[in-house]
Amino acid sequence: MREKHLCVVVTFHTTAEAMATELACKEHHITGKLISAPRALSADCGIAWCGSIDTRADLDRMFGTSKIEIAGIYEMEL
Repeated sequence: MREKHLCVVVTFHTTAEAMATELACKEHHITGKLISAPRALSADCGIAWCGSIDTRADLDRMFGTSKIEIAGIYEMEL
């Protein structure tokens, strides 16, 4: 069985916002990837972005200055 790690998970209302986040993260050198949204979270488009918990502050700064709309940002074990 795979060991779970604490991650930061961002959910979106639209697929376009998820894809914009992936591009913005690459531009800001924030590591992570798009995943299927975990069942425990509500995600309108079914896609979420997942990264190391260490990226939380960088994500908060990035979303604070970008026009990307997120549904929510969570810390959970995946």
